Amino acid sequence: MDTPLSTIAVVGLGTMGTGIAEVLALAGREVIGIDISEAAALGAVASLEASTARAVGRGRITEEQRAAALARFRTADTLQAAADAELVIEVVPESYEIKQQVFRELDAVVPPTTILATGTNALSVTRLAAESQRPERVLGLHFFNPAPAMKLVEVVSSVLTAPPAVEAVTALARELGKEPVAVGDRPGFVADGLLFGYLNQAAAMYEANYASREDIDAAMKLGCGLPMGPLALLDLIGIDTARTVLEAMYAESHDRLHAPAPILGQLSSAGLTGRKAGRGFYTYDAPGGQDVVPDALTPAAGAEAGAGRAVASVGVAGSGTMASGVAEVFAKAGYGVVLAARTQEKADLAKGRIAKSLERSVSKGRLSAEARDETLARITAAGSLDAFAEVDLAVEAVAEDLEIKQQLFAALDKVCRPGAVLATTTSSLPVVAIARATARPEDVIGMHFFNPAPAMKLVEVVRTVLTADEVHATVRAVCAKIHKHPVDCGDRAGFIVNALLFPYLNNAIKMVEQHYASLDDIDAAMKLGGGYPMGPFELLDVVGLDVSLAIEKVLHKEFRDPGLAPAPLLEHLVAAGCLGRKTGRGFREYARR
Repeated sequence: MDTPLSTIAVVGLGTMGTGIAEVLALAGREVIGIDISEAAALGAVASLEASTARAVGRGRITEEQRAAALARFRTADTLQAAADAELVIEVVPESYEIKQQVFRELDAVVPPTTILATGTNALSVTRLAAESQRPERVLGLHFFNPAPAMKLVEVVSSVLTAPPAVEAVTALARELGKEPVAVGDRPGFVADGLLFGYLNQAAAMYEANYASREDIDAAMKLGCGLPMGPLALLDLIGIDTARTVLEAMYAESHDRLHAPAPILGQLSSAGLTGRKAGRGFYTYDAPGGQDVVPDALTPAAGAEAGAGRAVASVGVAGSGTMASGVAEVFAKAGYGVVLAARTQEKADLAKGRIAKSLERSVSKGRLSAEARDETLARITAAGSLDAFAEVDLAVEAVAEDLEIKQQLFAALDKVCRPGAVLATTTSSLPVVAIARATARPEDVIGMHFFNPAPAMKLVEVVRTVLTADEVHATVRAVCAKIHKHPVDCGDRAGFIVNALLFPYLNNAIKMVEQHYASLDDIDAAMKLGGGYPMGPFELLDVVGLDVSLAIEKVLHKEFRDPGLAPAPLLEHLVAAGCLGRKTGRGFREYARR
């Protein structure tokens, strides 16, 4: 084990530096906060006083603990104050020139045993270490904002870093109540390395006018369970900061997914850098404000695309989990539902699955027995599509195979009455190719439900270049009646959610392939640092590696971007039959039930 790290200097008393100083002081460390700005130093003291007072008021610490923490924190305006520090953490602006100057000056001040840590999330730790007189004592210590609340700390080693230094700061992170993950040196490390590629693609999607900012953000919150949409998150991080990180990532990877979307540069150049400026992708009540206010791009309340068609009865084609879930959703909302499968037996089994689902809702107190019976009575199981003759809306939820869906829609075209809306639940196939299997492509639209359909609030409404306005308006109105949140997007591979989610998952697999970080550390980083409800490998195993590979292939084929090519490890696991939880083995092994 290395030195005990009881006296620690924090260089740079902005928001991050002040937060780190607070964590250290509350954990019993002597903390020297250093900043050339007297205003920043005074602000750090005031911030620490205020935050610890709130902690006392909430019962998290005692008044005695607060007084002791404040007594352990002192400020200075020169690096000479770090002379006795066993660890120095710099969190100065993201500039090689500034950081290297800090390290050069520290080399002349602190003892040879002192560990120098950079808080960078974008610059090369190796390059900073190489400029130091003690490269074996230089590493990255990347906290996440706000430092007092966020559990993740990335401990970044370069090829020059000595293991005892890594062990010392890793032990410190644990003593601070943090979750340290060990990563190698590349821009963005793990959490930001995965996060910023995703944010960049969302910005490019918006710039292409593919979907509105509100729909992109709602889709990722409701479809993936994320705490914040990507464009709102860019505003929070700072659009200029995000662009700097992406530039650093692109300089190393030359991956087009990391090439900053032009809109990021345009907004930065205009000074529209997000919340701190009062305007970015959204407009805020004031610079530094949190509340979004309406602007010229805000959709008018209640605005819809005209009048739609009346829908009283719905047909759902299919007998799998998605078909059963969609039928349950419509029946709960009061629609008469015809659930049709290839045979009467399959249709009855699908209705039986719905009955079990409703019974679970009753047992959990979410549904009354009367509502259960009424819902089930609205569903008619049928062994043929002929039962769709009088439905107003036909929704298919069969296998994700273009030929199968085209054959089904050709059959629906013959069976369904004129004026009926025909919808596909495809998650990756071109809706227009399905529509062209009919003689009425103007009546065809995508309604991409998410699994499990009864629980997930999102529906991606996918209109083709041939879809009629009143069909689009009909589906939007139906979504409101079934208590789903519709987001509009064009007929493009992946729509919104999968187009943003699966490249992120693919990049996580590439990190493992390159032995950059472990499965567990990557999953922990994204849950603790990104607020994701599941880590990428947990999610891949739940979705199914075969399903994930199929979607990756569709995205790669449509966009022709080398960065979207499926990771070889994913292909190898699928070829080996390791498909995730459903087979008992994917990226991890699972107990068979």
